[in-house]
Amino acid sequence: MTAAARAARLLVALLILAALLTNAVGAAQDGLLAQNVSYFTNQSNLFFVALILAGVTLGARRPPWFDEVRGAVAFYLVMTGIIYALLVAPLDELLRWDIGWTGTVLHRLAPVAALVDWLLTARRRAPSARRILWWQLFPVVFLAGTWVRGGLTGWYPYEFLDPTASSWSQVLATTAVVLVAFFAIATAVHLLEGRLRPVGVPALEAEPAVR
Repeated sequence: MTAAARAARLLVALLILAALLTNAVGAAQDGLLAQNVSYFTNQSNLFFVALILAGVTLGARRPPWFDEVRGAVAFYLVMTGIIYALLVAPLDELLRWDIGWTGTVLHRLAPVAALVDWLLTARRRAPSARRILWWQLFPVVFLAGTWVRGGLTGWYPYEFLDPTASSWSQVLATTAVVLVAFFAIATAVHLLEGRLRPVGVPALEAEPAVR
């Protein structure tokens, strides 16, 4: 990994971590820390920070499966940006930038950075389409955990997952659409890699690819 690539990744990681900590401190002061860490946005961003730090530390010693995890995290953050824009944020917010610096970092910068970082890093082996399925594991676990916790506490991180705000039929219908979108975007990301990440062509990495 080149020094410039390492510095860029660390800068992004520190910026995201600062945004996460800022939100967490504010939530803790209001007694809402448990709710804060329950958001898909915060969890996927934390995964990205951990992935960057692990990648910088391991360098060329990264195991082959590390790239698959990198792809999964990039996918989760892309979905974070899309779902926030379409289902969570007010409609008039899409073209605005006065949403606070933490919101800008976590919902806009991080998804783009994760996808670009993944696409510009040489992959070590040809990907399998089966990863489209296992990439769905975390979102499904998150969804199940959200409903279980919501049933026990009455709190849901997102209104579109809250049956008390509408009805179970509406929530399940919306969830079905979201899951279809997850599969569609995962498929698109998988196919996009095949075009933009040929094996053995390093971009941000200065190390040779393993064939």
